[in-house]
Amino acid sequence: MKKLIFLLFIGLLYGLSIVAQTAPKFRVIAFYTAKNDQAHISFVHEANKWFPAMAAKYHFAYDSTSNWNNLNAAFLKQYQVVIFLDTRPDGPAQRAAFQQYMENGGAWMGFHFSAFALNDSEVKEDWDWYHNTFLGSGQYVSNTWRPTSAVLRVEDKDHPAMKGLPTLWKSQPNEWYRWEKDLRQNPDIQILLSIDSTSFPLGTGPKLDEIWHSGYYPVVWANKNYKMIYMNMGHNDIDYEHHTNKDLSHTLDNEMEEKLIMNSLLWLGEGKRTDK
Repeated sequence: MKKLIFLLFIGLLYGLSIVAQTAPKFRVIAFYTAKNDQAHISFVHEANKWFPAMAAKYHFAYDSTSNWNNLNAAFLKQYQVVIFLDTRPDGPAQRAAFQQYMENGGAWMGFHFSAFALNDSEVKEDWDWYHNTFLGSGQYVSNTWRPTSAVLRVEDKDHPAMKGLPTLWKSQPNEWYRWEKDLRQNPDIQILLSIDSTSFPLGTGPKLDEIWHSGYYPVVWANKNYKMIYMNMGHNDIDYEHHTNKDLSHTLDNEMEEKLIMNSLLWLGEGKRTDK
């Protein structure tokens, strides 16, 4: 009898061990629209193949949805990290739920177009908390064209997202954004990566104002008051000129870019805020 109880106990421990090994370390939900610009759509499709592969490798759970009405307290309760792959919520209830989620300790990663806002466009700067308090960037001002690789400089080597990254490294082609506000002047913002001056001139035109020759341009940053990271990557190069809309580059086809994103996601899912 004692032997049977012992064997049952061992079996129970083994079963619990299997469950512990297979349970995800954290859960991620990615929101996307995938309707605005083929370059953004291309990145969404790429990300929704890449993240599940990373989830299997690093033992987290990854779900994605184009239903922004899922941005509510009951749904978000299931997840430790929210990702905006291309856009941001427009509905007041969705926005309120996201702000509450972040203020209650949730984590967020945003890519490229998720920070875009321009009053002289269909995507207006009408969410003050998100663009000015949370991101700190204000409105979009201008961009480079066409999508071009840049040499990026690590600005904060001690942040967990920068682990194992060289001081300088070359990115995939991207459309780079310039912002209304100087993030260096915001004490809540930690700039993690910026465009190195060796990248200039950046962009090929044909418009002269889409070729940058100087200036300071943050690419990745965090906000000390929240568990968040924004990345200006996520605009693949597309063959617009020949009207094929074929992919000419992929954001995640780059060892350093992959390392950056996984460092960031693991920190968001498992780590703590880096308040200073």
